[in-house]
Amino acid sequence: METQFLNTFVTIVDQGSMAAAARVLGITPAAVAQQIRTLEREIGAPLIARVGRTVSVTEEGARILPRTRELLRNIADLRSVATESEIAGELRLGACPTALAGILPDVLARMVETFPQINVFIKPGYSADLYHAVEQGDLDAAIVLQAPFPLPKTCEWQLLREEPLIVLAPAHLADRDPHELLATQPLIRYDRHQWGGRQAEEYLRAQRIVPRERFELNALNAIAVMVDRGLGVSLVPDWAQPWPEGLKLARIPLPDASAKRCIGIVWSRSSVRVRLVTVLLQESKKAMQQRSAPNPL
Repeated sequence: METQFLNTFVTIVDQGSMAAAARVLGITPAAVAQQIRTLEREIGAPLIARVGRTVSVTEEGARILPRTRELLRNIADLRSVATESEIAGELRLGACPTALAGILPDVLARMVETFPQINVFIKPGYSADLYHAVEQGDLDAAIVLQAPFPLPKTCEWQLLREEPLIVLAPAHLADRDPHELLATQPLIRYDRHQWGGRQAEEYLRAQRIVPRERFELNALNAIAVMVDRGLGVSLVPDWAQPWPEGLKLARIPLPDASAKRCIGIVWSRSSVRVRLVTVLLQESKKAMQQRSAPNPL
């Protein structure tokens, strides 16, 4: 059985059509269809149901899909383990929401340019869930918030970025005291059920500030837009760009500069893809250095 045909099957499922899969694989739609027909004959069951230009997975296809993905990952691992002179294979990487848009694209751009044989599977999620996935071996590494608990001995952590808490306010309030704003203006609260929001809550309690709460959500870009529309102020980390464009905001530092959240990489020391994780660590560090370097005049 050709493993390439299995890869074609998975690509069709992920892309939602044979035409889209053909574009991703760099072959013709006719070749995609032929590979699937051959695979279905070898499996002895229909895997793809064709409905016009779109496709859906059959019941038989859905049953073998998870094991097919696992088989393809294992094949990629074999290549990574066996090829000592070449950095290649699939890295399974998690990323929390702000890292997914802010830090990760720069890191991936460096990785694929320097090591074009690396493939990266990316799982978005909240930091707590991604820590668990790394610990269980479902992910090799994740870009997450620093955990508020000790890591197990099987995992390690590398800091990438420190983000101080700031008061986000409409631009016309830029000269106001941050504590006064938090005490007098409606508060758009960063979700207290998430780690980043807990830090903001702890700061308010430490400063004995009782805010006028209006909204609570776990979406920093949305919070920025709501502040721009005059719906209130917010206590949030000074997160990595990109930010929404066209907003008129004031980013007011707090008197206590030690209030911050930390973002970094957690990884499993027992992963067979440790060489790929090492590349991730190296390129992440370089990407952060490039971000912090002053812009040339």
